[in-house]
Amino acid sequence: MDLKKDVYKANGALVDHGLVILTWGNVSGIDRKKGQVVIKPSGIPVNELKPEKMVILDMEGNVVDGFLKPSMDAPTHLALYRKFPSIGSVVHTHSEWATIWAQAGRHIPALGTTHADYFSDDIPCTRPLTTKEIGTAYEAKTGNVIIETFKRMDPMNIPGVLVHSHGPFAWGRTPDEAVENALVLEKIAKLAYHTLMLNPAMVMDEHLRLFHFQRKHGPNAYYGQEY
Repeated sequence: MDLKKDVYKANGALVDHGLVILTWGNVSGIDRKKGQVVIKPSGIPVNELKPEKMVILDMEGNVVDGFLKPSMDAPTHLALYRKFPSIGSVVHTHSEWATIWAQAGRHIPALGTTHADYFSDDIPCTRPLTTKEIGTAYEAKTGNVIIETFKRMDPMNIPGVLVHSHGPFAWGRTPDEAVENALVLEKIAKLAYHTLMLNPAMVMDEHLRLFHFQRKHGPNAYYGQEY
């Protein structure tokens, strides 16, 4: 596996999917055996990226390989990797519809099967950071508030979150999967907004929600092909 190349391609996919403009996002991936994280460099547009420009960090955030500064969001990514061993890649964007929900401080309710095919329940929004948290190691504290939000949730069953007043983070086992979850989160955010405009009292049947999630992700999942 060439993690630098995979992370490079995943950053480009964010632009291809319309999830990122300018430099408003980043993807990272982790090599658990080496204890190293590959992440996009700070402030570099995707069209100027190359695999060799990716930055490799150790789990404390020290640069192991690379000649550019890592993304400012690296401490957030590292906090999630340290806490959630099942995560293999983290994505952060400021995609339009998900960011609307984050700025409103609202979780995204599960309203239909499109949501339930990827997320087992509502997509949560974190609490706001305190003044002290904002002023001291802000990016690391952003990771901590995400971790706090998932105290009673499995991050692989709900592979994304909204950071209050900020934007979405998503994750997966691989960079491709993390980007897919970020794309789905954005589409779900748009669908939920318009659904609640038409029917503010909409509530999804719980059995339907759980059935749709389990048929794709449960122990007896039957979605897709067997090779």
